[in-house]
Amino acid sequence: MTLSYSHAHQQGSGTTEVVAVLVAITEHTARVLTVDQGKLLPNGPLMPLHRSLQAGVRQWVEEQTQQPLGYLEQLYTFVDTNRRNIGGHALVYVSYLGLVQETQTQQLQSQALWRDWYDYFPWENHLDGIPDIIMDFIVPALLAWANRVEEEVVQQRRRQRIGLCWGVSESSLVTRNPQNINTDNEVMSDTAYGSGEWVAEHVLLRYEMLYEAGLIPEAPTYPPNYQAGVSPTDWSQLMGVPMYYDHRRVIATAISRLRAKIEYRPLIFGLMPDVFTLSQLQQSVEALSGVRLHKQNFRRLLESQNLVTETGQSSSAQRGRPAKLYRFRHDIELQSLLMDSKLPKRK
Repeated sequence: MTLSYSHAHQQGSGTTEVVAVLVAITEHTARVLTVDQGKLLPNGPLMPLHRSLQAGVRQWVEEQTQQPLGYLEQLYTFVDTNRRNIGGHALVYVSYLGLVQETQTQQLQSQALWRDWYDYFPWENHLDGIPDIIMDFIVPALLAWANRVEEEVVQQRRRQRIGLCWGVSESSLVTRNPQNINTDNEVMSDTAYGSGEWVAEHVLLRYEMLYEAGLIPEAPTYPPNYQAGVSPTDWSQLMGVPMYYDHRRVIATAISRLRAKIEYRPLIFGLMPDVFTLSQLQQSVEALSGVRLHKQNFRRLLESQNLVTETGQSSSAQRGRPAKLYRFRHDIELQSLLMDSKLPKRK
């Protein structure tokens, strides 16, 4: 059957479904493992033969993708009221996050596909600066959504949420002319944007706002009539690859979790090969966080936390001097390595 992005589903008798977000770093790019041509995450119903939810996740992932799982943790559980089983009961999602080392991402089944997670969330990639899509399209459309309500209090709360989620100063939002929301973009200058604070781990909050405003194809109210002068077809292409059901929301949850955790736990090492250069390590962290890091501060942080150790070998670089190879220190307690530490973001 042809699935819509929000309502259609294949009915069954079960009430619980397990969904897995499997993440890998490949060539310094953060990727997620998908099925059904990138429209779904590995998923399946929880069956009575599964002794635990994790057992169900591992079985479904390996059956659908032939991808073995290592580190695995539960993300969250929610009820999808748009999907019901044959008995009329709403479906419960139980989602999981799994980390896979780069060397384990080969020999997948033909239906499995690794996708750059910024294909689904282009506004989250700040590696080359602030994406134009935020200032030119998303924020103007969100401001139009905020101004559609009559109550001034509701308008103000929506504008405050936009500022907090998208790193835009509240003053720049208030001074904007609501009547020229589709054409007057000069107010959203780099200076105005920079006066706010972009919080990388607010991925889910940003996705939820776009969903609430009807600005993504998964939303039941899509397409809106305030898309900053862009046709629905072009707008859909701007807003990333849509997915069936709530699977893009599940990925947003996983990205939020990972970005928050790498601030205080070295989960990045679950995604690294056995040996690596410090540049490879930094580029991998940047791929996850979506922002550039200060090189020297990053290395001082590694040294102060005693996270890595030299192997005594060097990489066979094609150009320039060979770089020293390092490995993670397995004798260090993982739970408290980076407590109270922050990534040294580039200014």
